[in-house]
Amino acid sequence: MVEKITTVHATCVSVAGKGVLITGPSNSGKSALALQLIANGANLVADDRTVVVVHNGRLQASVPNAIAGLIEARGVGLLSLQYVEAVELALVVEMGSIETARLPQPHTATFLAIELPCLHKVDAPYFPAAIYAYLSAIRIEAL
Repeated sequence: MVEKITTVHATCVSVAGKGVLITGPSNSGKSALALQLIANGANLVADDRTVVVVHNGRLQASVPNAIAGLIEARGVGLLSLQYVEAVELALVVEMGSIETARLPQPHTATFLAIELPCLHKVDAPYFPAAIYAYLSAIRIEAL
């Protein structure tokens, strides 16, 4: 049963079955990060607009029918890719906030009254790989 629903200005990919919602203002690199993750094995869910619903107390993301399978590659064009229709969200990446701390405190983002862990944009070439590692690892708060 769908409990709440909204459409957000965000891009979403599925990394090993875990949804990553990439948020931020226009031109912040949402689609570019998604393409990097897709090149490393992620699956597209939605680009630019993502439907977010609360289903059984968890957040799920899906693609509006009109843009299913489409992603913009700036300077290349609109690409049609295989896509996943829906995924349970596990992480938010906020591209409008730059992380400057070497070992940052945990951040969260709230959608439809449900909190998710949130990473701020890291302006480094390893960031897509770090997202993969984050989703398959346990984050240690301190040594």
